[in-house]
Amino acid sequence: MQGEPPPRAGTTAIGDFTTRPRVLLLATMAVVVGLGGVAAAWVLLRLIALVTGLAYYGTLSTSHGILISLARLGAWSILVPVAGSFLVGLMARFGSDKIRGHGIPEALEAILIGESRIEAKVAILKPLSSAIAIGTGGPFGAEGPIIMTGGALGSLFAQLFHLTSPERKTLLVAGAAAGMTAIFNTPIAAVLLAVELLLFEWKPRSFIPVLVACMTAAVARGVVLPVGALFPHHGVLPLDVRVLVESLALGLACGALSALLTALVYGAEDVFHRLPIHWMWWPLIGGLVVGVGGLIDPQALGVGYVTIAALLAGHAAVGWTVRLLVVKAVIWAIALASGTSGGVVAPLLIMGSCVGALFGAVLPHGSVGDWALIGMAATMGGTMRIPLTAMMFAVELTGDGGLSVPLMTACGAGFAFTVLTMRRSILTEKIARRGRAIMTEYAVDPFALVSVGEVMVRDVETLPTAMTLGEMAAFFTAEERRHQAYPVLDAAGRPIALATRADALQAMTTPERAGVALGDALAGRAPVVGRADETVLALATRMVDRDVGRAVILAADGTLAGLVARKDLMQVRGRLLRAEEGRESFLGARRRRAAAADVTIPTGS
Repeated sequence: MQGEPPPRAGTTAIGDFTTRPRVLLLATMAVVVGLGGVAAAWVLLRLIALVTGLAYYGTLSTSHGILISLARLGAWSILVPVAGSFLVGLMARFGSDKIRGHGIPEALEAILIGESRIEAKVAILKPLSSAIAIGTGGPFGAEGPIIMTGGALGSLFAQLFHLTSPERKTLLVAGAAAGMTAIFNTPIAAVLLAVELLLFEWKPRSFIPVLVACMTAAVARGVVLPVGALFPHHGVLPLDVRVLVESLALGLACGALSALLTALVYGAEDVFHRLPIHWMWWPLIGGLVVGVGGLIDPQALGVGYVTIAALLAGHAAVGWTVRLLVVKAVIWAIALASGTSGGVVAPLLIMGSCVGALFGAVLPHGSVGDWALIGMAATMGGTMRIPLTAMMFAVELTGDGGLSVPLMTACGAGFAFTVLTMRRSILTEKIARRGRAIMTEYAVDPFALVSVGEVMVRDVETLPTAMTLGEMAAFFTAEERRHQAYPVLDAAGRPIALATRADALQAMTTPERAGVALGDALAGRAPVVGRADETVLALATRMVDRDVGRAVILAADGTLAGLVARKDLMQVRGRLLRAEEGRESFLGARRRRAAAADVTIPTGS
């Protein structure tokens, strides 16, 4: 019996996207996930304020934005980060080690390795441990923890329903992006973060629900958190070649800072791994370093939003800026490497702002705050390899779109520097050290761009249905080289099955069936079929579903048009490699073709 032909190519089979109406269900579910992200952000910020008040003021308060002050404790303040780090170590050891670190690598692992499933206890322990770490002076931001927490809530919600792994991933990322939107009021940047970092695809099936979750979070955030830009700023940089050159130089400097910070974090982590103590105790050492650093510069402690605002306002002296940069980099790298809980974005914003402010102190154009803004975006984009997110993040954080071209220049330069000098980012290095490889480049599947007719074999040797099993066995065992399989055609030229070497071997072991015709022996073994005008991707998908290595290609009248085997599919990959690696000038190639054909090309043509 002949296999069911695939739908004809054209308006029904070939389209720009593969998204189905089921995306509307996910978009509806994303509304709930978006609200959950806002709730998680509100709880996290209140927990941080509560811990900060207890640790440094001895008061119970959840007032948003409470600042760390060492005035009451003096030198005893060194013990505050130590105590907080000890509690985090205990929670990681006896609760879940998934709370260690800044959260984004753990979210990536859940997406790529864990089928987007995150345990419920992570959703509880991650914000609690982060609040303790940050509230006791940890030099971290709240964005990494909220990405992990929001992602955990999205994953848990998805696990209540019968969803596929990609659908769970979509809701996990929607929760993470909603949480980031709630913390920073940056919905567009949160969507871009999802696309550049978390989704590992660019498809409407995931983009639309993430967009809905961030829109929901942006609206709901205004009910429970302050509205408006977190760091209002208005840039005055002129747009000329000199400013672009200066932006390029700053971007390269921020790229170098990104590489240095990544090396510091993982160099410190290597040192911790060589210590003869259990990792539960590592945060104690990190907390001690944080405490000492806080005595040198208290502004290096905590999330540092007030510090960022001061840098963007241009109120920071050069000496203090240098001290802040050095202290923040050292305590952040060591504390993060020790395995405590906290994010990377806010520290990167502070350190990038410091570099930008130092540039602005000597550059002739613009204000110190303008360059601090550009520096923080370039450092974030280079370190995390998310240049589009970093650009929009800076715009939404400040409400300032007037520096878009210098921002684009600096972020592009910082990104290019780290891509060319670092094999992995600060986010993917941790995963690679656990034996997992990650590729974050996006590309359209080449199978979706090539038609079956471009790779199929058209001159196909076939067998008739009247041939007997004995004759087929003799055919396969003849001296001349044979293929693995041959289409079996009926009298009208339509394929009914594929005769294989395995069939020939079975025929040799059952001589009593030698006289049975192939049409009878192979009845009911319809092959996988395809059409020349469909994509290789569609055919390859059917071949994988049926676990076969060959497919017959039908003409419009149902007769045999060709055959596709696995090796033919590999031609598509080979063509892509040749296109990537082959280099020649168009004119040179044209002249060589003309010479081969003995044709003269007129000069100037």
